[in-house]
Amino acid sequence: MEGAAPLCQVAAGQRALVRAEVHPAPLPAPPDSPPHVPNGPLVVTDALLLPRSQDCPAGAGLPLSPPPILTTFGRPRPLDPRVEYLRGRRAPKMVEAPAVRGRNGFTRPPRRVTFLVEAVPAGRAVPPLDEDEEEEEEEEEEEEDEELRQLHHHHHHHNDTPALPRRPSRHDPLTPDVQPPPPADTAVSSRAMNPHPRTPGTVYKSGMGVGGRVLMGGQYHPSLGNTTPCGTLVGVGAGVGAGVASLEGEVGVPDCAALYPVSDEGLLHNLHSRYKRDQIYTYVGTALISVNPYRRLALYTPDVLQAYRSSCVFQLPPHIYAVADAAHRGVWERNTDQLVVVAGESGAGKTEAAKLVLQYVGDKSQPSPRLLQCNPVLEAFGNARTRRNDNSSRFGKYMELEFDFKGDPIGGTITHYLLERPRVTSQLPGERNFHIFYQLLAGADIQTLKSLKLQRNTENYNLLHCTRLTPGDTQDDRVEFGITKRALDVLGMSWEEQLEVLKVVAAVLKLGNLTFTCVSNIDGTEGCVNENAYELHEVCDLLCCEVSSLSAALQTRSVEARGETVVAELSATEATRTRDALCRALYSRLFTWVVSRVNEAIKVKTLARRKVLGILDIFGFEIQEVNSFEQLVINFCNEKLHQVLVEVTLRMVQEDYQREGLEWAVVDVPSNTPVVELIEQRQTGVLAVVEEVCSRVGGGTEALLQQLSFSCGGHSLFDIKGARHLHSDNNIPSDAFRIRHFAGPVTYSVAGFVEKNLDTIHRDLSRCMYRCQHRILKELFPEGNPRRTTLKRPASVATQVIISVSALTRTIRAKQTHLITCIKPNELKQPRILESALVLHQIKYHGLVEQARVRGEGWAYRSSHEVFLARYGMLSLHTWPAWRGPPLEGCALLLADLPLTPSQYTFGRTKVFIKSQRAVHELEEYRRERFEDLAILVQKTYRGWRDRRHYRALRAAQLTIATCWRSWKAREEYRQLKQKRRVEWAAAVIQLSYVNYQRWRYMVRVLEEMPSDSPIDASWPPPPPSMTEVGMLLRRLHHKWRCHRYRLQFDQTARNRMREKVTASIIFKERKASYSKSVSHPFLGDYVRLRQNGQWKKLASETNDQYVVFADIVNKITRSAGKFVPILLALSTNSLLILDQRTLQVKYRIPALEIQRISLSPFLDDIAVLHVKPPSPTTDLGGSQNLNPGCLFGSDEVKRKGDLVLQTGHVIEVVTKLFLVVQNATGKPPDVNISTEFDANFGQHSVLFTFKTAGLAEVVPGQIRIMRRHNRMEVVL
Repeated sequence: MEGAAPLCQVAAGQRALVRAEVHPAPLPAPPDSPPHVPNGPLVVTDALLLPRSQDCPAGAGLPLSPPPILTTFGRPRPLDPRVEYLRGRRAPKMVEAPAVRGRNGFTRPPRRVTFLVEAVPAGRAVPPLDEDEEEEEEEEEEEEDEELRQLHHHHHHHNDTPALPRRPSRHDPLTPDVQPPPPADTAVSSRAMNPHPRTPGTVYKSGMGVGGRVLMGGQYHPSLGNTTPCGTLVGVGAGVGAGVASLEGEVGVPDCAALYPVSDEGLLHNLHSRYKRDQIYTYVGTALISVNPYRRLALYTPDVLQAYRSSCVFQLPPHIYAVADAAHRGVWERNTDQLVVVAGESGAGKTEAAKLVLQYVGDKSQPSPRLLQCNPVLEAFGNARTRRNDNSSRFGKYMELEFDFKGDPIGGTITHYLLERPRVTSQLPGERNFHIFYQLLAGADIQTLKSLKLQRNTENYNLLHCTRLTPGDTQDDRVEFGITKRALDVLGMSWEEQLEVLKVVAAVLKLGNLTFTCVSNIDGTEGCVNENAYELHEVCDLLCCEVSSLSAALQTRSVEARGETVVAELSATEATRTRDALCRALYSRLFTWVVSRVNEAIKVKTLARRKVLGILDIFGFEIQEVNSFEQLVINFCNEKLHQVLVEVTLRMVQEDYQREGLEWAVVDVPSNTPVVELIEQRQTGVLAVVEEVCSRVGGGTEALLQQLSFSCGGHSLFDIKGARHLHSDNNIPSDAFRIRHFAGPVTYSVAGFVEKNLDTIHRDLSRCMYRCQHRILKELFPEGNPRRTTLKRPASVATQVIISVSALTRTIRAKQTHLITCIKPNELKQPRILESALVLHQIKYHGLVEQARVRGEGWAYRSSHEVFLARYGMLSLHTWPAWRGPPLEGCALLLADLPLTPSQYTFGRTKVFIKSQRAVHELEEYRRERFEDLAILVQKTYRGWRDRRHYRALRAAQLTIATCWRSWKAREEYRQLKQKRRVEWAAAVIQLSYVNYQRWRYMVRVLEEMPSDSPIDASWPPPPPSMTEVGMLLRRLHHKWRCHRYRLQFDQTARNRMREKVTASIIFKERKASYSKSVSHPFLGDYVRLRQNGQWKKLASETNDQYVVFADIVNKITRSAGKFVPILLALSTNSLLILDQRTLQVKYRIPALEIQRISLSPFLDDIAVLHVKPPSPTTDLGGSQNLNPGCLFGSDEVKRKGDLVLQTGHVIEVVTKLFLVVQNATGKPPDVNISTEFDANFGQHSVLFTFKTAGLAEVVPGQIRIMRRHNRMEVVL
């Protein structure tokens, strides 16, 4: 810290690296240095541009420390003499650099930061703004944007094409391709350390005191976040998060307070350059300028919101979220009331700005759905489309939010000011009525519209005639109605309540359709009749009132005089006015009821005194083609608001500087107090004159003009026909007057002033509305209660305006104000168009230049010595934990221990002033870290005390317990040894007895629970673990015994049948699909009672086939065509016989020895092929009738036929019995082939059998199709 790196000169035009040091004490200023401008730029000449030590030649003899003007925040200011005195008293503590502390230390080491400085040629003239060059630049940029849009449109239909990035700005100092060559001299500002030369009217990087890009000397800077090697450009805000903008893409100066010099043109140029890059937000110190983009921007995503909530504000571009975060932290951390004021003229985007502030503050709260859903409801009922704004707030709104100890909003209240009631019944051409009318007609379903007696066409309603709706408008209204309805649901309003509200809205529309025509009465007086009787009946149905009562209230008027009531009929004009007054009263009071209902939903349930954050969205300044009383009220509110804001943000600040004895050149601020006094003065003001004329009997337009001319005609800011001052304008219409407002002159037409100021309804209408059975009308018209006897006239609009504005100004003065100034870029409501004259006019009347000067040259933070010491006293060992001396001395010692240069703060008589907002932010960060350290220290101390006390108690208890336990343990060991021996003896006896008992019990259980004699019964009493092996042996013996007994129950026939069933299972199980159906059917054998046939007995005796094993009628399949031929099949113990089923004549007899193989398919068919041996003679006796039946094999003329193909329903039984017969005859079993393909021998030919199936569950003979194709026979199932 004592010695800086040697410095040497660098040739002009080269870029130099200047090392900035933080010095604990001020150093003398160099000779011939320019005068210091507080918080302004510092011009560094060539003589001071010196390189680092490694660039200097040896023995250059240069100074060993840099001049103090190259510090982070500019040249240090001289310390206050009192501080110098205190430094002398505490020299060791004040002079030495703060030492590095440990975990609980109070200070930090100084930070070495190297800034990138560009030189500016000395004496170079400042070029003014060249409009031609600016226009050419805009044309080039528009052409490039058009090319980008065409390219984007070309790729728009490709899903895999990413979105085009934003075109790099030519103003971006991090773009290497567009870096201009560095000039000779350098301009450095305490607010914006920009690596570009400063030129008057040129924009520079900053943001609420944010520095520009820096060259890091390989060290870490707390405000930048990343460590980079020397010579690497680091963008402030880099690494904030994906999808979140950073300062790398900033154009111009993010903070207008850093402009030098500050002028209207320079500020306009800065806003224009940023607006072209969709950077609509710009700081003016702690205030914010918001330029309406007239299109949606990706600046309000949840990622962006979270970035501004979790990151340092100096790492991010200007944003409305930063202002909302500052206000929120003021409530949460400083426990002070905060107020966010959104100012600007109509169409500048104030409503959206207020919504964004509410979105940021209420996003993380538990009741946030209700807080955030207030806006859709209020916009639906209180906003309308005007020529300047598609969503213009036609009322003033002030919302107060309350927070809990965690900083989360827990509720709030809404105060509304002066709804524009005349809009209900009349609108200017091109404007619309309130949104809810169009939303209801476009978005409600058919049933709701029927219940409300409404139709979708807006042309059917006189109150909505002024504007024709496009299909796009209707679609938007339909969507907005859904949003409004969901918001009402979230706010806890039931559908019945919503329907009651919509009925009042529908009644207003229906009332607007009532038309009255004049009629002459018999007595010569003029009356009127209603031409739309059906509309009146529907209105009465909606409001639940009598038709006669409402008709009389609209067409007649009762006057009470001297105890008598006189009823007078109204003319058509008077009835029309009465109808309009009722429409306005119904809607305005309904709006008030809706606001109160919303307040009930969002109010805080627990009563307590909490600090609040207010959001003020007041009327925007309006200048219409025809300006009436409502424009006068709106503009007066703007005048009053502008007066208070100028007083709070500019005048009071400068007066505070002067009162504290600071060196301050007063910045002249234009005052609009004369205009405010012209309007609100008690007896001679414009509103007072209007109120006086309204109080007269028969006061009208002429009387109002005369009184205005008499009372205000001599004022220099008031013009009227025949005014008495020199600047009067005789071109003013005879029925109008003009006021020169701070935003420009406005001509007001006095037509309707008196009626709009009074805007009351007669007592008859109030009583009629009170008598209605509608749920909420009694709340809307309490004066209609007959029990109320007061006849006092309600307050006029002018009186309400003055009272509301006075209360609002008191609220603003009582809170810490955060200003958001909204700028309207053009009158066309089109994006990317900025009208210089319009924006320059708004810059002037908003006083943005004056704000920039005061913010740039003034101090960002001021606080009394006591408050400053109480808040930041924990950051110094001298002032913590308690300071007993004078507050000024404590503040001086505190600031001397902090890493702040003397140029960053100063002392007033009673207050401390800090120059940069960044320094305040660092103090808050130090304080937050110090709080964490103190919290850890408190926790550590408490836990140590708690654990020590707990340890002592445990130690005493342990000693007592240990003594008792040792004595008990000795006795217990002796007792356990004695008991152990007894237990071992007893256990052995019990174990032996128990084992014997288990054996006995198991044998008894086996006898009692003996399984059945069925061999398939698998039950057996489970044995105990000690008898598992014995139980298995017993079970095996018992199973053998019962199987033996089971076999003894069968005779020879049953044994044979069982043998056949077992054989069938061996042959066909899991091989033949039809086997499972044959299991349950017994094998009967003789199905045709062949054994009892006498002819068979005779034949069987001759062929030795007496014992018939199987006999049944089967189908023989012919070899040639595959047809079915019924035959009688008989199977004996010796052979297989094929007989005629009628004559029992033997056609074939195949000995069992000749059958060598049996073939079947695996399907559900009943076909079997019997394969005989080739030499086996098969005698066909069908053609030789004269042969002896007993001599079947004796003739040589018998032809050999080949294999036999049969089809029978008992194919399983036939094959099984034939298998056993052949096995008994030959001594070995025949081959059983089950396959889908096999060969068969048909005489001299070999045929291939093929089986195909269609997956049928059951196969009958009619479903089998057999086809012979040459040497192939296909069986299709």
